[in-house]
Amino acid sequence: MSGLRSRRKGARRELEIVHAHRAIGVAARKVPLSGAAEGWKGDLRIPHGDTELWAEVKARANGEGFRTLERWIEGMQLLFLRRDRTTPLVLLTWDTYVRLLKGGEGGKEAESA
Repeated sequence: MSGLRSRRKGARRELEIVHAHRAIGVAARKVPLSGAAEGWKGDLRIPHGDTELWAEVKARANGEGFRTLERWIEGMQLLFLRRDRTTPLVLLTWDTYVRLLKGGEGGKEAESA
C-alpha cells in the first residue's frame, strides 16, 4: 500500500473509533497529524474524569498479529500480557472498556465498534 493510501486508511480507522466513542456519549478526538505534530503523541484523546487517555489505533486488513490475541481473549473480558521484566499490558473487549469508561453503567449489550 502506498504511503498516502496507508495514511488515509489509518485516518479512517481512527475516525471510526472516534465515532464509536461519540455514539456512547464520550467526546473522543483525533490527534493532529496522527501524533506527528510537535507535542502530541498517539492517535486519539479520550476524556476520562479530570484527565485524558492517550490512545493508539492499529488496523490490519488480514488481522495479522491480532488472531492470537483474539483467540486468547475469546470468552473473557480482559487479557493480561506480561513479558519478563516489563509492565503488564491489558487488552479489553469493547463492551468491558465501555463499562469501565462509563463508570460501570450499562450491561453487556454495549454498542460495538
